[in-house]
Amino acid sequence: MRVGPEALDGLRDEIAECRACPRLVAWREQVAVEKRAAFRSDTYWGRPVGGFGDPAARVLVLGLAPAAHGANRTGRVFTGDRSGDWLYASMYRAGFANQPTSVSVDDGLELCGAYVTAAVRCAPPANQPTREERDQCLPFFVRELALLSELRVIVTLGAFAYEALWSVFRDQGMALPRSRPKFTHGLEVDLAERTIIGCFHPSQQNTFTGKLTEPMIDSVFTRARELSRAV
Repeated sequence: MRVGPEALDGLRDEIAECRACPRLVAWREQVAVEKRAAFRSDTYWGRPVGGFGDPAARVLVLGLAPAAHGANRTGRVFTGDRSGDWLYASMYRAGFANQPTSVSVDDGLELCGAYVTAAVRCAPPANQPTREERDQCLPFFVRELALLSELRVIVTLGAFAYEALWSVFRDQGMALPRSRPKFTHGLEVDLAERTIIGCFHPSQQNTFTGKLTEPMIDSVFTRARELSRAV
């Protein structure tokens, strides 16, 4: 049964009010006040960031956490930073997005057949949330999964997201391989009615060094498209 956008909107509003992790609350709000010089005139969101996309999505993209001067500034996941530039450009080329850029919440970006979210909803210091912070936040993701009932493919951006997803599936009692496959780019794990695909995170650390290239990320979303269409 498909879920209307109202349920996801309500969850997104609830996420935005969360103050469960003191370290993350302090950091995201500090960044929103101090700002980066290039964004001095911007009003930062400075709150937790919910997911974004098509309620009927068959493909879910799971990232790590909002970037301090990206989603923590704009209020939309993977919007306003270099990682988002790479992600949405690739999703556009694969037919999941109506435009290749994402700079603000009112830039007209729409997703079709895909939903993007993160394991942790607040920008963490040094982009490194703790395991405890991750586990505190994951119930929001569990609720997103329940609402996104059409999902067939989950793209995990990086090992952190992959491990978070595995933790959720394990706790839900899903039938999993006895030994968790090691994360790598292009990894595929077939589960009951869903497939996990691994993708290196489109962070500058990976894209500037060539660890992740455009053909590499495009191959992931092309494959996600193929699997999402399979009966």
